[in-house]
Amino acid sequence: MTAPARLEPARLRELFLFADLDEAQLAWVSETGDVVAFPAGSDVSTEGEPAECFYVLLTGTLRMVRRVGRDEVETVRTDQPGVYSGAVQFYLGDQVPQVYPATVRAVTDCTFLALPAAEFAAVFRRWYPMAVHLLQGLFLGTRNSEELVGQRERLLALGKLTAGLTHELNNPAAAASRATAALRERVAGMRHKLALLADGTFDGSQLRRLTELQERFVAGIGSAVELSALERSDREDELGDWLEDHDVDRPWELAAVFVPAGLDTECLEAVAGAVDADFLEPALRWLGYTVETEMLLAEILDSTSRISHLVGAAKQYSQVDRTPHQLTDLHAGLDATLVMLSAKTGPGIRVVKEYDRAVPPVPAYAAELNQVWTNLVDNALDAMAGEGTLTLRTAVDGDSAVVEVADTGPGIPEPVRRRVFEPFFTTKPVGHGTGLGLDVAWRIVTNRHGGVIKVRSEPGNTRFVVRLPLSEPPAG
Repeated sequence: MTAPARLEPARLRELFLFADLDEAQLAWVSETGDVVAFPAGSDVSTEGEPAECFYVLLTGTLRMVRRVGRDEVETVRTDQPGVYSGAVQFYLGDQVPQVYPATVRAVTDCTFLALPAAEFAAVFRRWYPMAVHLLQGLFLGTRNSEELVGQRERLLALGKLTAGLTHELNNPAAAASRATAALRERVAGMRHKLALLADGTFDGSQLRRLTELQERFVAGIGSAVELSALERSDREDELGDWLEDHDVDRPWELAAVFVPAGLDTECLEAVAGAVDADFLEPALRWLGYTVETEMLLAEILDSTSRISHLVGAAKQYSQVDRTPHQLTDLHAGLDATLVMLSAKTGPGIRVVKEYDRAVPPVPAYAAELNQVWTNLVDNALDAMAGEGTLTLRTAVDGDSAVVEVADTGPGIPEPVRRRVFEPFFTTKPVGHGTGLGLDVAWRIVTNRHGGVIKVRSEPGNTRFVVRLPLSEPPAG
């Protein structure tokens, strides 16, 4: 069996990585490292596999690639002797999973010095104990900081969303409470008027005709046309004049009830023809209570429906009681995100949905995708500063679903655009951003879902485009 080739200490000293080692250290590297050859096109190391060797390029050209979804993205191409790859975090030992962070491929025939990672880590710690501690502190400290700041950012985002949701829930809840209190008064008044109508002096045929008119008027409330303020005022004046001509006290009270319900002078004439003149006002008051009661019930129904809609959107957003990975309706997630951020979407923001309903459900971690949509929409709203158009688009492109979040803000300058997905990079003032939002979005889309996220920007048109695979990646 042929012994592995070795590199002489003098040759090692020509490589920048080993130039400052002493003679004993160079001897250890020479005796431990193997010179290995890789033909053009072969893989030196494969991303995600156990990191067993630390490689130093001696001759040839290599390229380093990373997987992004189903594609490979080249990050490095070099022929400089001494560049290193492979188990580059060997000094951390079992503090982190020791896997190759990228695939290194020989572009031409290459030779490498291969050092066993475990043995190199042990001797490296003896040679440079202080440097190892500093490197460990830097790596682990940065990672822990990212986790802590990320958790803090998520808590702050959750607090903002909760405050917005509470505000949105308060409006329909308060409306329902007010309508319920008013309804109690109207029902009591209606009972009182009914007692006056049925005290024995009001014959049954008139009461029957009045009841029939009541049913007809109530049935028409739902189809009443929404009036402008001027139209409503004119109609109330018209009804008020009719009521005043028929000696009804406080005619403006009944006019304000009948007009929103769609009643006009023709309806009131029908009431006047159904009852004796002496009983016209009690009959109109009873009908007024009936109509107002129906309108209050409709308001309560609308308010409680709104509350149910908000609660449903919150459940969709948080994915409560749902499996983490599932076929996910992208449109439902986008709509839920808009509801959660509705308190931040002021009157100056126009929201446009250009959904392609042909987009099928995608396999995804739905709650994590909602975090992506939250970051993108929140940034778009911040960029527009209360004035502009927010557009959400979806489409199918080949084997991918495409989601686009666009805004009409001032745009992202080129130097900033190149760095928007970097951890801790932010253009917001101190206290208004951690710089992790888009980095988190990038990692969720690329690492968790095998997708791609890109940004295109010019003044008045900034678009973040997310591509997600429509099917699960093949196993292995």
